[in-house]
Amino acid sequence: MVALDGDYFRALETPRMAALAPNLIAAAFPLMKLMPARYILDRAVADGAFEARMRIVETTSGTFGMALALLSAARGYRLTLVSASSLVDAKYKARLDGLGAQMIITEDHAGDGDQLARLQRLDDIRRAEPNCFWPRQYDNPGNALAYARLAEQLVQTVGEIDCLVGCVGSGGSLCGTAMFLRAVFPHLIVIAVDTHRSILFGQPAGKRLLRGLGNSILPGNLRHDLIDEVHWVGGYPAFSEARRLLREHGIFQGPTSAAAALVGRWAASTRPGARIAVIMPDEGHRYAETVFDDAWLGALPGWPCSPPSEPREVTIVESGSEADWMRFIWARRSLDRIVDDEVKNEGRFR
Repeated sequence: MVALDGDYFRALETPRMAALAPNLIAAAFPLMKLMPARYILDRAVADGAFEARMRIVETTSGTFGMALALLSAARGYRLTLVSASSLVDAKYKARLDGLGAQMIITEDHAGDGDQLARLQRLDDIRRAEPNCFWPRQYDNPGNALAYARLAEQLVQTVGEIDCLVGCVGSGGSLCGTAMFLRAVFPHLIVIAVDTHRSILFGQPAGKRLLRGLGNSILPGNLRHDLIDEVHWVGGYPAFSEARRLLREHGIFQGPTSAAAALVGRWAASTRPGARIAVIMPDEGHRYAETVFDDAWLGALPGWPCSPPSEPREVTIVESGSEADWMRFIWARRSLDRIVDDEVKNEGRFR
C-alpha cells in the first residue's frame, strides 16, 4: 500500500510538472503562495515573532491572502486582510469570509490596485492594535527563501536548467527560485514577466487589466540584478494563452500563469538547445466567469484579436496596450542604472 502524505497544504503548494514542449517544463501550482505564507508563519513562530493569540494583518491582491486564510482557519489564527475594490470580486471575498478572514476593502477608483492606500490602511490597523503580526510579503526575505523547495524540485525533475521564466509581483517566487538555481547553474538566464502600467521595471503606474502580477510599489524582494530580460504582456495575449493551454494541454491555469507560459514557449522556440523552466502560480477557477467566459471576453474592446507570435523588441521602457507583448534586455542592471542609461541616451520612460 502506498503511504499518503497527510499534509494537504503541502500538496497545494507542490507544483505539477508538465512538459509544454520538448525543452519546456512547467511548474503548475494549485496555490503557489502557500509556500511563502507557511514558511513565513512557521519561521515567525519558531523565532518567537508570532504567537497564536496575535492577529495577522496583511495587504493582498488575492492568492497570498487566500494562503493566509487557509492556514489561519486550520490553525485558529485571527486574520485581517486589506485589499482594493478592483482586486477582489464578490465570490472570492465570500471564500475568504467563509474561512474567517476579516476583509477590509478600499475604494480603488483608478483601478490600479492603489497599493499605497492599502498600506496606509494597514498602518492604521497596526497602530490601533500594536500587538499584531505583519508577514510583509513584499519585503520579508522569507518570501524568497521559501522557494528553495521549488528550486530543488525543478533540479530533481529537469536536471540542469538554462533559463527560468516567471511573473513578478512581490518578487519572491522568481527572484527566490533564481537565486537558488543560479548558485548551481551560474549561466542561468532569468526572464521576468510583467504587465503594462506596472512600475516594477520602470513603466508609469496605471489601470491594469491583467491581475496577479505587476505592482504599483517597488517591493524589497524584487532583485533587478538577477534579471536578464523583461517581457511586458498585456491582458489579451495572456487571456488567449490561458484558453490555448486548456484547449491543447488540458491545463486549467489563470492568466498570470498563461502570461508566463506564453513567454516560456517563445523562449523555448528561440533557444532549442536550452532547457527552460516556467513558473505557473495560479489555477483558473477564479477566472471561470471572466477569462474563460466567451461573453465576458466578447465585451472587451477589440476582442477577439490575434495574439502576437513573438514579442516586439524595445530599447527604451515604454507602456503598451493590452494587446501588446514587448521584450526589453535588462542585463542584470539596477532600476536606477536603467534610468541613468535612458537619460544618457536621450531616451525617456514613456
